[in-house]
Amino acid sequence: MDQIQAMKIFIRIAELESFSRAAEDLDLPRATVSTTLKRLEQRLGVRLFLRTTRQVKITDEGKIYYQRCLQLLSALEEADTLFAHHKNQPAGTVRIDMPHSLARVMVIPALQAFYERYPHITLSVSANDNSVNLLDQGVDCVIRAWPSEDENLQSRHLANLEQITCASPAYFAKFGIPQTRADLAAHQAIGYFFAHQQPESHLEFVTDGTVEKIPLRRTLTVSGADAYVAAAKAGFGLVQVSRLAIAQELERGELVEVLSALTPPPMPLYIMYPPGRFLAPRIRVFLDWLITLFSQPDA
Repeated sequence: MDQIQAMKIFIRIAELESFSRAAEDLDLPRATVSTTLKRLEQRLGVRLFLRTTRQVKITDEGKIYYQRCLQLLSALEEADTLFAHHKNQPAGTVRIDMPHSLARVMVIPALQAFYERYPHITLSVSANDNSVNLLDQGVDCVIRAWPSEDENLQSRHLANLEQITCASPAYFAKFGIPQTRADLAAHQAIGYFFAHQQPESHLEFVTDGTVEKIPLRRTLTVSGADAYVAAAKAGFGLVQVSRLAIAQELERGELVEVLSALTPPPMPLYIMYPPGRFLAPRIRVFLDWLITLFSQPDA
């Protein structure tokens, strides 16, 4: 079996953490996958995976080799499309992970336009609000509201989304409508936590270019944008979310904006992907499409 095929087999084992699943995904006998990986490790002189009866975990050397394989195969894919008659029609699957709210209200509703332009690309969209390891999850890129701290990833700023302060009519009927910053002392906020952070229940406002945090009491803490909005609609407290994410709730009156004179900081969005000089055409055109989409969020 040639080296390129061996690298593809190695990549799928790394992403799926299973020899059997990789063999099924590639439509190859499991014995072929195992033998190929064994010969690859012998040729490289390093162990790429730690294998037990229950799991397959990539080694540090395997992670380095994985990144290099991605770069090399992307470069080959790029070269193969240089002179093809369909070079402007890249093909293949792009796997992306993004927050629930963005998938629901912005990206998925706009995908028909992408498919009309790139009919040979298949998208696999997963929705998740926590940190994602591209290697562990087997995705090509992720969108998050914070830049990556992983030096193995490249981050690109997509947009700054306007945020507002709001709550449900039922909440305001019980606690009153805050008119000033001082009024917030009598109110509560819904707490939010990420997998890698401590729970927080404060509101943020920009004053003279400085972000001021106002801590409020909380009775409920959630994880995930959809749960955060659902808790607000149920009357558990004030929240600060992007206007885009709750446009329908605002229109239906399920959530009501308050303190419009006090501006929360915008929500920055970043797209992250493995670094390298070459990106596969299918990934590059999708990234370019996303950048265009987020440059005009009102549309």
